[in-house]
Amino acid sequence: MKKMNAAVVTSFDEPPHYQQFEVPQPVGDNQILVDVLAIGLHPRVRSGARGGHYTSTGALPMVPGVDAVGQRADGGKIYFAADDELLGSMAEKTVVDLRRTVELPKEVDVIKVAAGMNPAMSAWVALRRRVPIKPGQSVLVLGATGNAGSMAVQVAKRLGAGQVVGAGRDAVRLQALGAVGADAVVQLTDDAQATAQALAIAAAEVDIVIDYLWGKPAEQAIPALLSARSDRSRELNWIQIGAIAGPTIELPSVALRSANFRLQGTGQGSVAPREYLAELPALIAEIDAGSISVKTETAALSEVESIWNQPQLPGVRTVLIP
Repeated sequence: MKKMNAAVVTSFDEPPHYQQFEVPQPVGDNQILVDVLAIGLHPRVRSGARGGHYTSTGALPMVPGVDAVGQRADGGKIYFAADDELLGSMAEKTVVDLRRTVELPKEVDVIKVAAGMNPAMSAWVALRRRVPIKPGQSVLVLGATGNAGSMAVQVAKRLGAGQVVGAGRDAVRLQALGAVGADAVVQLTDDAQATAQALAIAAAEVDIVIDYLWGKPAEQAIPALLSARSDRSRELNWIQIGAIAGPTIELPSVALRSANFRLQGTGQGSVAPREYLAELPALIAEIDAGSISVKTETAALSEVESIWNQPQLPGVRTVLIP
């Protein structure tokens, strides 16, 4: 069997190791082998590599990676989302399902696409497929100082939000959100009462919440917003995307009975792959044009073990180059 270099997870307690791995072989008409050009090192990739994502099967060894930019044998560039049943994207080559690929322009910035698609896709699909945003509606992004959260601010504006409120802990990054579209910001602090009051003042009348935090921040924010709402019968859609602050919350049943409050999530399983795919070309065009900005740094795939646990620069997404 032919060999290639790849990032290989041999233990969920260790970073991936850069080592030889068998070149995968396509099976059937819908699969092709591609050269991988650029891979985003996303939080979703890290959680999968430690066996902590809800889609993890626990099988080892594995090659992580959920998406990438690749090149076909004919030279055409594609963005692809890795199939859960196939090899991940952190390798010199991988097999892709043609039904999960999007053709890219010849002069596309492969680094920006590899870095930006995963974090931007969560909010884009949420506001296009889960709760389609209407022009002029207002949005609260809970966890807006994270990479995906700051991109969610931009996405909401690009999709027609009239007002976007960003909430997060990092005071410096919070203030920088104004430059990418935030109309107001709220700092999340350890003072639960003061934070709840600040959220109620700034965001009680929003139409949609995009939540990357869950845990205590969501547990405190939900009643704060609902109790301060001028018309509780007006619909408030809460879209749960990430759980950085904790996997569970305690939610009083009265929150669901006393207001027109709709709680749902978006992620693998909640949106059909074909619906995700249908949204990708427009998002790629926004990222490639710079309408949704993304900051990047690059590293060689061969450095994966040394950089795996290094803290990522705020607002910057690492892209690995095979």
